[in-house]
Amino acid sequence: MLITGDVRAFICRDTVDMRKSIDGLSYLVQPLLGQNPLSGHLFVFVSRDRSKVKILYWDRTGFALWYKRLERRRFPSPATLAQRDFSLAELNAWLEGIEIPALRPHRGVQATRVT
Repeated sequence: MLITGDVRAFICRDTVDMRKSIDGLSYLVQPLLGQNPLSGHLFVFVSRDRSKVKILYWDRTGFALWYKRLERRRFPSPATLAQRDFSLAELNAWLEGIEIPALRPHRGVQATRVT
C-alpha cells in the first residue's frame, strides 16, 4: 500500500451502515462526497455510534478498504472535517482522537533560494 503525500481525504458527513463493503461504499462516494471513487483519494465513512471507521481508496490496481474499530470511546465528530478535504496528517490525528479545527494549517512554501 503506497499512499503519496498529495492524496487528500474526504469524510462523509452522514453515518454509514458498516455492513457495507467495497462495492457499497464505492457507490456512495459520488452522491455523498461529490468525488470520483477512482481518484486515488481516501474516502472516510463513520458508523452511527462513531466507534467504527472505514476508509476506501483506489490504488491503481483495485479498491482497498481499511477498517478500524475502537474498543473504548468514539472518534471525534467528523462535522468540521466534512466541510472540506484534509491532509493525511490531519486524518492520522483524527484517527488518534484529536479534534481537528475547521482552520487550515499553514500552506507549504516553494523555496527557490536561501537568503
